[in-house]
Amino acid sequence: MDNSINKTAESFKFIGTTGVLTIEEDYSEEARWKQMIKRVARNKGSVFGFVMIIFISFMAFAGPLMSGYEFDQQISGHESMAPRIPLLEKVGLFDGSETLKTSTGELVVNKYETLAGGEDVYHWFGTDVLGRDLFTRTWMGTRISLYIALVAVIADVLIGMTYGMVSGYYGGRVDTIMQRVLEIINGIPSLVVVTLLIIILKPGLLSITLAIALTGWIGMSRIARASMLKLKESEYVLAARTMGAKDFPIMYKEVLPNIFSQLLIMSMFSIPNAIFTEAFLAFVGIGIPVPMASLGSLISENFKSLTTHFYMIVPPVLVFALLMLSFNLLADGLRDALDPTLKEV
Repeated sequence: MDNSINKTAESFKFIGTTGVLTIEEDYSEEARWKQMIKRVARNKGSVFGFVMIIFISFMAFAGPLMSGYEFDQQISGHESMAPRIPLLEKVGLFDGSETLKTSTGELVVNKYETLAGGEDVYHWFGTDVLGRDLFTRTWMGTRISLYIALVAVIADVLIGMTYGMVSGYYGGRVDTIMQRVLEIINGIPSLVVVTLLIIILKPGLLSITLAIALTGWIGMSRIARASMLKLKESEYVLAARTMGAKDFPIMYKEVLPNIFSQLLIMSMFSIPNAIFTEAFLAFVGIGIPVPMASLGSLISENFKSLTTHFYMIVPPVLVFALLMLSFNLLADGLRDALDPTLKEV
């Protein structure tokens, strides 16, 4: 060691804290739900999906009140009228005119001009071949789709989650029997189930609700069972069992909070499938009976006028596509936010 340098008290100078740059770091732990919201907010697709779901839900309940028409109101003389929207008509957009193809060429027709008092008549999405306002019927049909989404979530949570957790927790013979029953139910196509329910019950919303409730929870039960098989031998579960906790408190207080994120994601992905199932059943003619409307039945009815009045099919198709896309985008964002493998270290 070099001792040639003599250090005295005068060799050091106390500078205090003035002029010293310090960095303060806050290491306080943030709540998990706040972290999830921030992760979802960083995903532009999930934000778009959430906003669109809120907007569509609002229009589904407020839209029929805005038009001034009833969903089953048939207005004589208003058959097959093109969309007409206030203010936009002044710039040549949605002014009620449509181009019809005839044997001699194309003909521009505006039925509002030939209608008595037509200057004060507005159909924002036009009317169908029976003179019913499509704006009102489209948003009434959206209510049915949102109702089906709610039924799918309730069936997943009440039936699928409970069935899968019980099967995975007890295992052995109980698990074997429950899984064989599940395979039998899954082996019956949903179309057959709906057809049988329509034979027993009247065609309508009740039969479709029961069909989705009977078959829509199978995917959720499998996810819940797999998660339960993975976690039921964990240390905290064994500790709770050692302290005398009963089976159901262990399932719902110890295991469920640790698999809730996976079940939530699965529920979100099951919603588009349920909406599509209802739309498919309505399209093939075994869905909501007239004069009630769903997005699927509107697409089925207006598909017949696609070549002559294409505007009739556009609103239900766009709302249906946006609803399906929004739920999928939101589910993707929740999966990214709740996936433990994607958390920052």
